[in-house]
Amino acid sequence: MFENKDAERTSISDLGEFGLIDHLTKHFEIKNEETILGIGDDAAILQPANDQQLVVTTDMLVEGVHFDLSYMPLKHLGYKAVVVNVSDLFAMNAEAKQITVSIAVSNRFPVEALEELYAGITTAAKTYGVDVVGGDTTSSTTGLVISVTAIGLGASDTLVRRSGAKENDLIVVTGDLGGAYLGLQVLEREKEVFKVNPKSQPDLEPYSYLIERQLKPEARKDIRPLLMELEVKPTSMIDISDGLSSELIHICKSSQMGCTLYEEKIPLDPQVITTCEEFELDSTTIALSGGEDYELLFTIDTADFDKIKGNPHLSVIGHINAENEGMHLVTRANTKIPLKARGWNALSDEK
Repeated sequence: MFENKDAERTSISDLGEFGLIDHLTKHFEIKNEETILGIGDDAAILQPANDQQLVVTTDMLVEGVHFDLSYMPLKHLGYKAVVVNVSDLFAMNAEAKQITVSIAVSNRFPVEALEELYAGITTAAKTYGVDVVGGDTTSSTTGLVISVTAIGLGASDTLVRRSGAKENDLIVVTGDLGGAYLGLQVLEREKEVFKVNPKSQPDLEPYSYLIERQLKPEARKDIRPLLMELEVKPTSMIDISDGLSSELIHICKSSQMGCTLYEEKIPLDPQVITTCEEFELDSTTIALSGGEDYELLFTIDTADFDKIKGNPHLSVIGHINAENEGMHLVTRANTKIPLKARGWNALSDEK
């Protein structure tokens, strides 16, 4: 990917570790008043207000496991590395405030490649209003590894956990599902075509929405203020990174509840439906198991239904049952089948 002889190529060793850090982080600006000291010392200094609680999450992205640089631009990768973390904060109903970014990189990456990566991180930091306050850079003997830690804030009475769902609560999801997984399938297919015919030029326009969902996902920072405006506090919440079924099962297990999910209520984009037909895939299976949509899945009290009814960002897709009633999907044919977690598992032997 970095073999262009005409392109400028600066070896990482030319800058050294500290020079590289200074070079990559010089554009980061501090925006949040809670950030007292950012990059430049042994540690960052943060000072949240007395009534705020800190919310902290970490995700690691490993080349060859979580991303493929043959079709993932480094700028998009940097952006996505931030998104997957702030999405976890939004799933707690928290505000995103700071991130740290650590990378392990092999010498096959020139400085210019890392500039692209950090350009994506910078763009995401601006988009989500977070300060980059630290991190680490080290060498890797294999490929690229990115680890981002995100820090958020929320008042104790506004933060939401997975464990609060109650019997008869409504199950709500934001946006639409399955697009990111199908975008990955399109990219993988075109990668195989390219291997056979490197001169081929794929027409990706019919899949533009799906590819964007995979390469440049967005976390739902708009949902927290929306719910505040509607005066709705979820009883439980999670983000959809591993597939709808897996995430809903997480909520049910944490809350010691069961659920009923309705196939006909699951929101699907038209491009998802047509691409599933092309690939001969079942759209419901893709929505349940695909993952990486980074939409929010949450439960609300039935008394709040009228407040969200008809909102274009929110879909009611089922309800919470007593634990002994189990977890089920009701198909379009009105058949009740057990809900199973078939989402992506990074630790699975089946790749």
